Amino acid sequence: MANLRFQVVSEAFKKQPLDIPTPAERPSEFFGKYVFNKQKMFKYLPKKVYDKMLDVIDNGAPLDRATADKVAEGMKKWAMELGATHCTHWFQPLTDTTAEKHDGFVEHDWKGGMIEEFEGKSLVQQEPDASSFPSGGIRSTFEARGYSAWDPTSPVFVIGDTLMIPTVFISYTGEALDYKTPLLKALHAIDIAATDVVRYFNPEVNKVISNLGWEQEYFLVDEGLFSARPDLLLTGRTLMGHSSAKDQQMDDHYFGSIPERVAAFMKDLEIQALELGIPCKTRHNEVAPNQFELAPIFEETNLAVDHNMLIMSLMKKIARHHGFRCLLHEKPFDGVNGSGKHNNWSLSTDTGILLHGPGKDEVSNLRFITFVVETLMGVYKHNGLLKASIMSATNAHRLGANEAPPAIVSSFLGRQLTEILDHLENSNEDDSINVAGKAGLKLDIPSIPELLIDNTDRNRTSPFAFTGNRFEFRAVGSEANCASAMITLNAAVAEALVNFKERVDALIAAGKDKHAAIISVLKEDIKTCKPIRFDGNGYSDEWVEEAAKRGLDVEKSCPIIFDRYLDKSSVEMFEKLNIMKENELEARNEIKWETYTKKIQIEARVFGDLSINHIIPQVVSYQTKLAQNVAALKAIYPAEELYAVAGSNLALISEISKRVKAIEEGVQELVDARKVANKITSEREKAIAYHDTVEPLMDKIRYEIDKLESKVDDEVWTLPKYREMLFIR
Repeated sequence: MANLRFQVVSEAFKKQPLDIPTPAERPSEFFGKYVFNKQKMFKYLPKKVYDKMLDVIDNGAPLDRATADKVAEGMKKWAMELGATHCTHWFQPLTDTTAEKHDGFVEHDWKGGMIEEFEGKSLVQQEPDASSFPSGGIRSTFEARGYSAWDPTSPVFVIGDTLMIPTVFISYTGEALDYKTPLLKALHAIDIAATDVVRYFNPEVNKVISNLGWEQEYFLVDEGLFSARPDLLLTGRTLMGHSSAKDQQMDDHYFGSIPERVAAFMKDLEIQALELGIPCKTRHNEVAPNQFELAPIFEETNLAVDHNMLIMSLMKKIARHHGFRCLLHEKPFDGVNGSGKHNNWSLSTDTGILLHGPGKDEVSNLRFITFVVETLMGVYKHNGLLKASIMSATNAHRLGANEAPPAIVSSFLGRQLTEILDHLENSNEDDSINVAGKAGLKLDIPSIPELLIDNTDRNRTSPFAFTGNRFEFRAVGSEANCASAMITLNAAVAEALVNFKERVDALIAAGKDKHAAIISVLKEDIKTCKPIRFDGNGYSDEWVEEAAKRGLDVEKSCPIIFDRYLDKSSVEMFEKLNIMKENELEARNEIKWETYTKKIQIEARVFGDLSINHIIPQVVSYQTKLAQNVAALKAIYPAEELYAVAGSNLALISEISKRVKAIEEGVQELVDARKVANKITSEREKAIAYHDTVEPLMDKIRYEIDKLESKVDDEVWTLPKYREMLFIR
């Protein structure tokens, strides 16, 4: 009889791909087909309304009710032509997911019929029931009122029969209950602060824009195998599983030929993403088997965050049409690389890119160095907070492993930029600044032309590396909302730029030349933020010791790392920049601690159930077969020969008994530890208890289970194994 594991694999092959015709036109011709972008606005809105909307989007002008009504009218016409019958405010509550409540375009016509209606008030604001969304104590459960309000800077779009309207989500008393609200405030803060500084070098600049290019890593698993693993189904990761004899050690999957089934999935995903205005650019195999990556072209940060939340939803939906399940957990499989979401961050103006690298003149070079140094200042001052912004129960499994940066924030600049900052630190104020752009590299191969090499190398162990015209924040987790990291990073840099300008202006007011004043402050800051610069191996034990000596945050406990949000320096920064108030930060921490506890709690419960209800019965069943074999041999062979013919089975029977006992005792200890932790009333202390006492017990029990998996007959072990799940057939 065929093994159950291979039966479920074959079932997965019966899935039919999503029926999406291959467009005859080029991607540029159907890009944004389902997005109410500026092109659609120009077509469906009156000229005055269109001009007003451009002012709202580009300059932050207020939106009046009359304009909103006209916009809603044109938007409804466009959406209904695409088959839309409903609308929803699409927002990002503090659950790392998105939320939506659909309302139909229908109202009474008071003549016994219905009419399609969508007014400005429905576009601009809704009042969803907010009682079940986490608020961290800002509101009592019975105080359910929350408001969603349209974000005009992120265009609406249509999915299926629904007009999706990106919105913020706030409480009745005005506190943010989402990620978008503080993100928009942080982006406004960096715009103001950076514009003030860049005008030292170019007075014509009117606006600074924060840009983001995310790299989304993910795993694909056959749906049948996924469904046969309760731990994957309920927690997003395998809580147990013996390593496959072959996994990623040959490095043959990375950038390899994309499997045909996966390529079909990627094609369907990209078509839908492009139609929704997501500028997909790159796709490839990642390091671990069944691991892949998708990356778009850079976008404005707010829009990039919305697009990332949307792409994660699309990936999950489209994967199922191809017989897959998409895994976004940071560490779904032990022993192979986990998944991150590198956040490539940069700043640009209405005249160019601030971090584009060195220019052709001294002014451009000084501008470039100023923004590099002040970015480092923000990262240095708030390195612990930046770590907190990307920390979670799931990402904690990935950080510090060989595929991810360590849980210590540092910045890699590369040899040339490091030498420039060191030179400037020790230079005179009237020294010129010369920064090479790209150096020529000639290869001794006639058919290969001269290559242009960036002035920075790469350091895969660096959480925050400068990579030419951007910083790559590599520690962000694959299933996280990018907004969390982007709120903190943009706020930290904005604060540094505000402080920089205050000191430069003070020197200028005291009679110092502008150029000399800028150099003077930069020299101070280069020296101050020097501890954050590290070009070595971030995985080494020596770096942990060195980082502690430098005053960097080396804490590893996820619940304790969250404390950084409530540090005095963090509260002052967020309040000074009008991003979040202290009570909002306290509320978010309550949610973080509670979420951490619940995730470990669910894992522990699933782990206990699997151990008792799946693993032990399977193992005992196999032990019984062994015992029956020994009994049969005993009837044939004399006692003095029995050990020679049945010794291995006897030893395995004994080993199974010992390991089963260890599992049973471990599960009981796990249950007892949960009961103790659950009695703690403080969310912070409860989360710490789960981290310190509950989570480690699962590792001990897993060791015993994984050992048994390698001993028990495949026909008895019904849970799909790593060697089956990690290789797409």
